[in-house]
Amino acid sequence: MPRNDQAVRQLIVLKKLESSRQGLTLEQLAQALDPSAARHPRTLRRDLDAIESAGYPLLTERVDGRVRWKLLDGARSAPALRLSPTELMALTLSRRLVAPLEGTALHASLHSALGKASAALPPEGLALVQQLEDTFSVGLGPHKRYKHHRETVERLTRAIAEKTRIQMRYDSASRGRVTRREVDPYRLWYASGGLYLIGHCHLRKEPRMFAVERIKSVTPTEFPYQIPLHFDFDAFVEDSLTVMRGPRIAVELSFEKATAAWVKDRIWHPSQQLKHLPRGRIRMTLTVADSRELVGWILSFGGGVQVVRPDSLRKAVRQEAARILERA
Repeated sequence: MPRNDQAVRQLIVLKKLESSRQGLTLEQLAQALDPSAARHPRTLRRDLDAIESAGYPLLTERVDGRVRWKLLDGARSAPALRLSPTELMALTLSRRLVAPLEGTALHASLHSALGKASAALPPEGLALVQQLEDTFSVGLGPHKRYKHHRETVERLTRAIAEKTRIQMRYDSASRGRVTRREVDPYRLWYASGGLYLIGHCHLRKEPRMFAVERIKSVTPTEFPYQIPLHFDFDAFVEDSLTVMRGPRIAVELSFEKATAAWVKDRIWHPSQQLKHLPRGRIRMTLTVADSRELVGWILSFGGGVQVVRPDSLRKAVRQEAARILERA
């Protein structure tokens, strides 16, 4: 089975083949990935072999003395999936769920597929979908949009696929200025309404998380890299309440009855443990990163929560609440 970087690269190649009826040369396919990839035709040939092994028949034609690769005409669309009317309607309803990914190649493909699902419905089915949308709506909550960051996302995706270092200008929220970074990009991660780049920052000499919308420019390089064997992505992000990282701390919170009634019905963090207390109160313990994000989350419960421990967090919440009161 291809590794993740190979899978991304092969998806890009397959997308280019789907969009060309005349076929593409190896050089043209390589340019779709990265200009430097043109010097590695053997890698691209292996990708084409993998695509064909996955069930997408390819053929080669010699045109004007150059070999072109193309998909067989019958392979440009999958065989009829025989989706039921209710399955088609469910797919059509899910369009809003992928809206936050606008600006990425994944969103374009999903939007196209969902458009085909809508087209396959008869007028009566579309009318029923509209009725269902009036009955069952999707609220995405706060999220960022990436329509104007399409080029940045594409360059990052290519660099991750080719495992090549990038140079970027990054507008750091904590420092309030733009800095130049060299980064080995490991993965794009969508969480809490935002898209983030996870990679090794050579300036900080450690893995870091970068908000994609704060990346001002991306310049690919020819320097290859390897993800360290000891790097564990899930372990890297597991302490974050949503996305911010920091030292791990054990937190204990006490919620009053009115607040506990809706707090207990959600999973706020995988590490959370709940204990029911007298008079409808609950106690929550969790192990998370100590960050401004954690303080803001606690303050969002207003007077319905009390920080039991640690003392440092209780002090930080009190100080932030005092600043809010001063500005009220």
